[in-house]
Amino acid sequence: MKEELLSEQIEQVEEIYERKTFTIDKGQEPLRIDKWIQSRLENATRNKVQNAINAGFVTVNNKAIKSNYKVKPGDDILLLSLINPEYTEVKPENIPLNIVYEDEDVMVINKPSNMVVHPGVGNYTGTLLNGVAYYLLQNNPELNEDTLPRYGLVHRIDKNTTGLIVLAKNADSAANLAKQFFNHTVQRKYIALVWGDMEQNEGTIEANIARHHQYRKMFTAYPDGETGKHAITHYKVMERFHYTTLVECVLETGRTHQIRVHMKHIGHTLFNDWEYGGNTILKGTVYTKYKQFVDNCFEVCGRCALHAKTLGFIHPKTKKEMFFDTTLPNDMLLLIDKWRKYASNLKIN
Repeated sequence: MKEELLSEQIEQVEEIYERKTFTIDKGQEPLRIDKWIQSRLENATRNKVQNAINAGFVTVNNKAIKSNYKVKPGDDILLLSLINPEYTEVKPENIPLNIVYEDEDVMVINKPSNMVVHPGVGNYTGTLLNGVAYYLLQNNPELNEDTLPRYGLVHRIDKNTTGLIVLAKNADSAANLAKQFFNHTVQRKYIALVWGDMEQNEGTIEANIARHHQYRKMFTAYPDGETGKHAITHYKVMERFHYTTLVECVLETGRTHQIRVHMKHIGHTLFNDWEYGGNTILKGTVYTKYKQFVDNCFEVCGRCALHAKTLGFIHPKTKKEMFFDTTLPNDMLLLIDKWRKYASNLKIN
């Protein structure tokens, strides 16, 4: 019973960022949009809907509106996010942040490993947003905890994935960036070390993704397209190490655990991805020395070997193209170097 409750709470957290689209029926009479949305979303209170509208997360015909806007037949409604205060309460904490870029509209942060992006079930402290809240309060005297913006997070990366993430500092920027993510126009490139020697030098993985029917914290691929959400990942081999491969992944969509699920789906689970079975030897020899080598690799990079290396988007205010690149974190650099040396010795022998 407790596990079912936890799974339900985790699903509610993820629903905060789900994008929904609606088209108003021909016979619809004029009705306030907050009432219309509330009538169609389960557990959506009037206050939550109005908060979302005020934060710019609801647009009608690609334009921001107010809560008193009255829907009419043919209106195209985009609900970018519903902010649920119960799960997005942020308490400022003095947490070091690697801020790559900042202006009055956006922040780009290089997230370290072992840091959850937003507060949620089992992770109320030590999150990226807690650190951002503290940073904003320290650098903006006019702000206090009551006036601290609750919007800003328009995408996320997993706890043990490192790399670039962008946050909005005002409602207009949040709505603009969220729309870019919704339209799949944001450029994102990841670097991953996966198990096995990939058959093709490059390719595209297209398989729907949905929550695993048995293990509720995991997701799985549904290639028939009848279950889950549409997901596309493009990959290119960067370097081969016989038993592992260094790959570059470009996301066309942004589903939860997308790269991890897609790579497992094609038989190349991410190295040391314990949730999906990558923390055991999946390729290689049976020799004790090889097992010791892999165990050392697990120690060097004690997490899923995945890094969000690049991020590109259109600035919400200036409309200029913004592009950011990072170096791989030290644990992945050490891991890749160990495999490179191992592969080199195999070639010699």
